Amino acid sequence: MSITMAVNAGSSSLKFQLYTMPEETVIAKGLVERIGINDSVFKLEYGDDQEVKLVEDIATHDRAVEILFEQLEANNVIHSFDEITGIGHRVVAGGELFKDSALIDDEVIDQVDALAEFAPLHNAAEAAVMRAFKERVPNATMAAVFDTSFHTTLPAENYLYSLPYEYYEDFKARKYGAHGTSHRYVSRRAAEMLGKNIEDLKIITCHLGNGASITAVEGGKAVDTSMGFTPLAGVTMGTRTGDIDASIIPFLMKKLEINDINEMLNIFQKQSGLLGISGISSDMREIMAAKETNERAKIAYDIFINRVQKYIGQYIAVMNGVDAIVFTAGIGENSAPVREDVINGITVFGAEIDAERNDTRKEAVISTEASKVVVLNIPTNEEVEIAREVERLKANA
Repeated sequence: MSITMAVNAGSSSLKFQLYTMPEETVIAKGLVERIGINDSVFKLEYGDDQEVKLVEDIATHDRAVEILFEQLEANNVIHSFDEITGIGHRVVAGGELFKDSALIDDEVIDQVDALAEFAPLHNAAEAAVMRAFKERVPNATMAAVFDTSFHTTLPAENYLYSLPYEYYEDFKARKYGAHGTSHRYVSRRAAEMLGKNIEDLKIITCHLGNGASITAVEGGKAVDTSMGFTPLAGVTMGTRTGDIDASIIPFLMKKLEINDINEMLNIFQKQSGLLGISGISSDMREIMAAKETNERAKIAYDIFINRVQKYIGQYIAVMNGVDAIVFTAGIGENSAPVREDVINGITVFGAEIDAERNDTRKEAVISTEASKVVVLNIPTNEEVEIAREVERLKANA
C-alpha cells in the first residue's frame, strides 16, 4: 500500500492526514495540540471510528513527530515506514522565492526557515517538522506546499504597496496573501461543479473562518487577494483587525503609553476583530447568538458582513465581472445566514441566494436558477490539495 501524508504544522500544533493515492481515500487523521505547553494532546482517528487520545507534555515538534509514528505503528495504521511514499508539508510563507510547490531537500528546509521573518509563528515550526520527517522517512518524496504560491500570479499593481519602490527591491515588502491552498482547491472545484474550464471563468473565493481572506481568481490564476504582507490585513477576522489606517498605530501607542511595537501588534492580532468589537467572543457562532440583544455583537456581525461585501465588489471591478462566488472554511461553509446576508447586500451584481438550497453545510450551488452569478458552498480540503501536489511533483521528478 502506498500512502501519502499531508502535514500542517503550526507554532504549537501539528495536524496530519493520511491518504491512499491516487484514490484519495483517508485512512487516518489527527493532530497534536499544545506543543511546548503542559498537558499536550495527541489525537488519532482511523479505521472504523477508532480513536486514540494521549495527554502528556510534548516539548518539541520533533517529539510530536516521534509520537505520531509510534502511534501509527502501534495501531497498525502502517506496518512499515516504507509504506509512506509521499509527505506534503503546508508552509505559510514562501515569499517570492517559491512560486510553486517544491520538492524538499536540505536547502529548501533552510530557505523555509529563513523566510520565517514573513511568518514567524509558522515557518520555523514547519522547517523543524520537515527535518523530523526527513530523518524518520528519508526515502519518501517530500514536498513543500506554500500558502503564498497561489498568489504569486498577482500583477504588480495588485501586490505592490504605494511605498518607495526600493523597499520592495531591497526588503521584498509587498502583498503575499495567505490561504492559497484553500483558494486554489475551491476555485478548481467550482469549475468542476459548473462543468466549465477554469480558464474561462472569473471566480471570487471567500475563505471565511477565524482567519478570513477573499481572492479574485481569473482564468484559474489569483489576480488579487485581501490578506497582505502578513495575514493581518483584509477583512475583519476573529481576533485580527483586517485593514486599518497605519497612522492609528502611533496614535494608539501614545494614548495607551505603549513603547513596544510588538505589544501593539499583539493587540491587532489577538485582541481585535470580532472579539475586540463585540467584547464577548471571536467565535462567529457566539456573535450571532448574541446579536439580537447585544448591540456590540450586532455591530461586530454587521462589520464582518460589510467588509466581505466590499472585497467582493472590489474584485468584481478588478476582474471586470464575475461568474461565480464561492464560500468556504469554518464560517463560510457552515453559516447559511452569513452567506445569505453577504449576497443579499450585493444583488446589484446579479447574485441571488436560494434560501432552500442555502440551507446546507455540504457542497452545493446555493443561488437561484435566475441568478446571473452562480453562488456555491464548497467545504475546503487543503489536505487533499497538499496530497495532490505531492503526487504531481513525484510524477514530474
